[in-house]
Amino acid sequence: MGGKKNTIDRKMDDCKEFTKEKHAKYFLRCLNALPSSLVSLDSIRLSISFFAISGLDVLGRLDLLDKHKEEYINWIYLFQILPNCNDECLERCGFRGSLAATFSLENQDTSCVGNVRNKGSISSHPLDTSHITMTYAAINTLLILGDDLGRIQRKGILAGVKALQLENGSFAATLEGSESDVRFVYCACCICYILQDWSAINIEKATHYIVNSISYDGAIGQDRNQEGHAGLTFCGIAALSLMGTLETSLSLNQKAKLVRWLVSRQQSGFQGRPNKLPVDTCYSFWVPATLKILGAHQFIDRKSNRKFVLDTQCNIIGGLSKWIDHSSDPLHSYLGLAGLSVCEETDLVEIIHPALNVTKRAFEHWQKLVND
Repeated sequence: MGGKKNTIDRKMDDCKEFTKEKHAKYFLRCLNALPSSLVSLDSIRLSISFFAISGLDVLGRLDLLDKHKEEYINWIYLFQILPNCNDECLERCGFRGSLAATFSLENQDTSCVGNVRNKGSISSHPLDTSHITMTYAAINTLLILGDDLGRIQRKGILAGVKALQLENGSFAATLEGSESDVRFVYCACCICYILQDWSAINIEKATHYIVNSISYDGAIGQDRNQEGHAGLTFCGIAALSLMGTLETSLSLNQKAKLVRWLVSRQQSGFQGRPNKLPVDTCYSFWVPATLKILGAHQFIDRKSNRKFVLDTQCNIIGGLSKWIDHSSDPLHSYLGLAGLSVCEETDLVEIIHPALNVTKRAFEHWQKLVND
């Protein structure tokens, strides 16, 4: 038996070398140019920049952007939709996902932050509205880059978030109408947590919506009586944590049932729901991060997860893929590394704040902003 165990241990340790610098170069390429095959992602360009910039931060290589940080910060602020000086149409405020949504790319002085004209902003069309996920991505990315959030139109962003909450407590993504589920509740909670203003969220309704979305198996689904899903479960548990209602909204039995469901998602890496094969790199973040928020991450088989994640690396161009022997993409590259972080692989990556999904370094920068 001893010989067999040693053979297994050697196989577990026999995984790819961590190609850190190739991953850093991959994220830099994602910031500068994407292949034509990804042109459909233009409408969520801010999300791609978040994956790339936060990926560099998790790798401890944000220094590669030192010469251009201010340029990136200014570029992100171009995506902000601002009211005019009379505070009209506040409910449209926030961040758009792409500059393609604008009618002019010339710098204009028609918008204000407070009573100060916002030079470099882009005036928006009456039909141009923000997207709550893009607002979340923009604010998080600004924090990662060390911005002081001084150009954030807090009044408008909070009004924009408030306008998206529905009667059942969930949030839509845009004013025009969209899916409404726990993903956007999570984005709203992150925004309000960072801005330290919860006036935009009816916390009682949002908490009730999340708890009401718990499936028979203990996980959280897209709505009531829907199948539990690991990504949605992370969004719901992280949102409850940020709102400060996690301890009071779930019973001990509900937490135990959820932990059991989450732990059961590990095969080598993690799957998103029962009987979904193969395992997928992104769930190496969604599941362990949820377990960490719940204080149950000790049940993870970290060695197996580490091997799976490192096996998804592309040793030619860098980055990580959704599955082993597939092409790299920005989302799975970042979430694979973030998964190593919440599994405390500190010899490879930096530590992440699991609920906000930013590095400990970026979180400490936010704390300084709040305390100053």
